[in-house]
Amino acid sequence: MMSSSTGVSRRGLVRLGASAALLAPLAGLAPRVVAAAGEAESAKVGDDPWLGLKVGVASYSLSKLALDDAIKGIRRVGVNYVSIKDSHLSLKSTAEQRQAVVRKFRDAGITPLSCGVVGLNDDEASLRNAFEYARDAGIPTIVCKPTRQSLAQLDKLVKEFNIRLAIHNHGPEDKVWPSPLDAWEAVQPFDERIGVCIDVGHTARCGVDPAVAIRKCAPRLYDLHFKDLSSREGKSKPVVVGWGVLDTLAMLRALLEIKYPYHVGLEYEADMNDPLPGVAESIGYVRGALAGLKHAGA
Repeated sequence: MMSSSTGVSRRGLVRLGASAALLAPLAGLAPRVVAAAGEAESAKVGDDPWLGLKVGVASYSLSKLALDDAIKGIRRVGVNYVSIKDSHLSLKSTAEQRQAVVRKFRDAGITPLSCGVVGLNDDEASLRNAFEYARDAGIPTIVCKPTRQSLAQLDKLVKEFNIRLAIHNHGPEDKVWPSPLDAWEAVQPFDERIGVCIDVGHTARCGVDPAVAIRKCAPRLYDLHFKDLSSREGKSKPVVVGWGVLDTLAMLRALLEIKYPYHVGLEYEADMNDPLPGVAESIGYVRGALAGLKHAGA
């Protein structure tokens, strides 16, 4: 599949230094094979194959797996960061349960950088519970879908709890936050801790270039859902990263350019019943793409 703006093919990435074991179709391989290939790639590109990016997994991708299996899966694909979905940590949990779940991730070498997507309404008690949930779990960012009317209340809560909010866009079907640029404009009057989570797929479906949105929203870009799509139109189907139409290299270049310090969370939705092969291949493609960019000096 050719990159739309660079003309660099998957084979070209291999020439630029990416591991063929990571870039070849991996859907039929066991995740441990992918992890082993990832370790070999790390040795080739240096101590940090992610070039400073905090690449991880949005646990929504593994929402049909039990907590322990999801943790094992994240470790097997070779990343160290997660955004926790409520399927793995209920919003109705106690403080002790929240701490115990996060301890499981941390004991496995996985750092929770955010949680969500959390739906936020206008009820003050519900809003406060979301902040207490993140506080108890030691999670610094809530990826969320609030109402526009709740922003004034949320402004007070981010100051009280010192926890960031990242408003997630959901594409043309979302009448409140279709594009990250809608959220970007709405948050400007409020505390700088209220920002944006760019879903690159939904962004593209709105006719907005995800790389442009990344640069535009950089000062308040606090989380990112990384994926690929079969097309930019309507009800496009999710696919393994590198097999669709989104310009992976352009998005990664934009993140490196702005020195993005927050979570780059793979959100893989193509096969929720058997997600690990697609998650592994997607993570491998991102790693290989970064290796190619490093070799090319991009």
